[in-house]
Amino acid sequence: QVQLVESGGGLVQAGGSLRLSCAASGRTFRGYAMGWFRQAPGKEREFVASISWSVGTTYTADSVKGRFTISRDNAKNTVYLQMHSLKTQDTAVYYCARKGGSGSSYYNRGSYDYWGQGTQVTVSS
Repeated sequence: QVQLVESGGGLVQAGGSLRLSCAASGRTFRGYAMGWFRQAPGKEREFVASISWSVGTTYTADSVKGRFTISRDNAKNTVYLQMHSLKTQDTAVYYCARKGGSGSSYYNRGSYDYWGQGTQVTVSS
C-alpha cells in the first residue's frame, strides 16, 4: 500500500519558521523523486519544491526560493521542507507527492502519482 504522511504544519507568525516532514513507505519512496505542492483556499495547487532520488538535485519555485529548502533522508524514507521567513501568502495546505507519473517535468502536477493527505500551514500577520 502506498502511503505518504505529512506532518509539521501549524500556526506561525510572519517571519517564523516551520519544518514539514513526509514519511513514506519503502516501496513508495525508493528510487523516486519527491515533491512538495501547496494549495491555498480558492487557488490551484501549485509547485513548491522537489528533489531527485540519486544526487538530490533540487528544484524550487521562484516564490519560495531563498526561504524554503527541500531535503530527503533516504535511510528514513522521509522528505522535508524547511521553511524560513514565512509570509502570510504562504498560508496553504501543503502536500507531498511522489514523482512517478507519466510526465517528466519536476514542476508539473501531472508528473506526480501519489499524494499525501496534506498538512495545514497558517501564517499570521
